[in-house]
Amino acid sequence: MRIPSIPGFEKQALEKYFKNTGMAFVGKVGSLVITMLVNIQIANYLHLKLFGILNGAITYVYFFQAITSLGLDQYVVKELHQHPENRDTILGTSFRLKLCAGLLALPLIFLAYQAYPAKSTPYLFVLILSFTGIIQSFNIIDPYFQSQVQSKYIMQVQVTSYLVSAVIKLLLIYVYHASIIWFVYAFLLDWVLLSIGYIITYQRKGRSLRQWQYNGHLARKLVSYSWPLIISGVMVSVYMRIDQIMLQNMRNASEAGAYATVVRFSEAWYFIPSVIVSTLFPAILNARRDDVARYKRRLQNLYDLMVYISLPAAIVISFAAPLIYKLFKPEYAYAAPVLAVHIWSGVFVFLGVASGQQLIAEDYVRLSFIRTGFGAIVNIAFNLLLIPKMGIMGTAVATLIAYASSTFFIIFIPKLSKQGVMMFKSLFLISLFQKIIKR
Repeated sequence: MRIPSIPGFEKQALEKYFKNTGMAFVGKVGSLVITMLVNIQIANYLHLKLFGILNGAITYVYFFQAITSLGLDQYVVKELHQHPENRDTILGTSFRLKLCAGLLALPLIFLAYQAYPAKSTPYLFVLILSFTGIIQSFNIIDPYFQSQVQSKYIMQVQVTSYLVSAVIKLLLIYVYHASIIWFVYAFLLDWVLLSIGYIITYQRKGRSLRQWQYNGHLARKLVSYSWPLIISGVMVSVYMRIDQIMLQNMRNASEAGAYATVVRFSEAWYFIPSVIVSTLFPAILNARRDDVARYKRRLQNLYDLMVYISLPAAIVISFAAPLIYKLFKPEYAYAAPVLAVHIWSGVFVFLGVASGQQLIAEDYVRLSFIRTGFGAIVNIAFNLLLIPKMGIMGTAVATLIAYASSTFFIIFIPKLSKQGVMMFKSLFLISLFQKIIKR
């Protein structure tokens, strides 16, 4: 893989990173393409209302994934790097913690549904999908392969499981003409297939789940590290998904089904900024330690890069939205203008991911929580205001406002306002013009 030159960053560092993670990236892209194509077929088969009902159950369970995952993965990778001799204890303890969290999520989901159900979505659908929290406990094997710099196995498992899942869902559509309940089971099966793939691959590498052990001291250590990520993950879930449930409850399942197609397309590329930031941030942190001026330049370069990628993509998809919806049945066509608006949220997501990493580097984790919480409040408030007046378009506008507000919330905090100004310079291409003038 040829690595392009990025101003302010060492090509050697990029090559080293992509050598280790490029296969995982390919796996994620491949899985994404498969999933998107199959979801289009499901949306067309179920039509607006039933697709909205199905998506309501998927979205509801999504709220609790931060709890069931416990935010453990990155800490497990770190522990496996530092103490490879304790592999079975680290994996066994993490698995037990995730399993307990998945079991705890079952009554929590039930109570949440009783308090604020998704209109038209039966609780049975939510209950079936809520078992994903238990099944995904086995995905703790993923961090093990990351720690071993063996991302090709992650890619193989993901692509294979999604291919099998795609075949099953297409059979449900074109051979069995199945009812909606079977698609609920099919989405649960996605997690089963992924877990089975990880287990088989782990065993083929000469490892055994029977050797996993639980250690109470390590469990307390991992939870003490991960609880801020759990809270942050819950807020992010509300921040990014509450609009879909609110639309379904305040309007109807049909509009929720149309909006679900918008969200799937608009958010499909949100993994890219995380990959970029993970690639470049070690170099930024080194500059922070050695040279403050260089640190600021590299941070500005990172913000610029986020805009250089997200802005053209938003422009292209805005114009291409009507063509994209040619892939759907005509009843979905009215969602095309909504996609043209919602896609611009990605610009603020890209900048937000970059600045969020900067907040962590500067030890402002608490402010990161506050910023996400502020975005969630703004999202809920504007959805309450705009959904009754504008319907599905109101939801997209509310999301765009919320993402922008959350990203630039730091400009009102004196000690972080300079970072907000740097993002503004990138967003409005001021820093780009300054570079051109200097040349």
